[in-house]
Amino acid sequence: MQSIAIGQEGSVAPVTLGGSQMVLIAGPCVIESREHALRMAQYLKSLADQSGVPFIFKASFDKANRTSADGFRGPGMEAGLDILAQIRNEVGVCVTTDIHAPQQAEPVASVVDLLQIPAFLCRQTDLLVAAGGTGRPVNIKKGQFQAPWDMGPAVEKVRQAGDGGVMLTERGSSFGYNNLVVDFGGLATMKALGVPVCFDATHSTQHPGGLGRSSGGDRDKAPLLARAAVGVGVDAIFLEVHDHPERAQSDASTQLHLDTVGPLLNTLVELDRVTRLHVDV
Repeated sequence: MQSIAIGQEGSVAPVTLGGSQMVLIAGPCVIESREHALRMAQYLKSLADQSGVPFIFKASFDKANRTSADGFRGPGMEAGLDILAQIRNEVGVCVTTDIHAPQQAEPVASVVDLLQIPAFLCRQTDLLVAAGGTGRPVNIKKGQFQAPWDMGPAVEKVRQAGDGGVMLTERGSSFGYNNLVVDFGGLATMKALGVPVCFDATHSTQHPGGLGRSSGGDRDKAPLLARAAVGVGVDAIFLEVHDHPERAQSDASTQLHLDTVGPLLNTLVELDRVTRLHVDV
């Protein structure tokens, strides 16, 4: 498997995905304000430091796939990138965010360490090629409609466009209407494609569109799924986290409360250590 080293430029410590330990990718679903994003990044970094886990901060500058046209989308690309740049420089962490259109790839890549392709767009050739062509590593979130083995062509699109590296993230598969399930065997199938694999524990508990004009979900199941995924041998865990999830402006039903992250992270670190002793991850 080809590991990915990110954060090679600037003052942040490099993070290796697909290396000798699990990586944490976490943050609020969307940038709600500069102050909130900075505060969340600082707190999550402190938790990661305490647990000895490499950390990448994630927040979206635009949630372009909200259920309702009235849903909060974020500050937009220009303001959002300015906030992410400040977090990267002042907190000293690698950062990642979504891109939704090919023309966003270059400006976003000039700020962030890892480009994220949303699940709904995981087959969009122009977007994947533009992301790969930036030279930045690319994280493709597997579509809810995609089989794990069908992600191979998406990986190849990025690889053919550039050499920055590519990884895959599992976030659940559609199971009837308004429900997702996780095929844990699919995590191993995607790792067999030769790329690091991340598990998105919070989006995997989502009920897409389940509340009519917004998505529902069951955040209480996220720790259970995360523990199972680490037992399989994933390279990273993705958590959306908020200090007041019930008031979050996106994914209020699935984001974990900030207070629960520390104990969960300690458990995942121990599981990761044991898994690597007994499983070829």
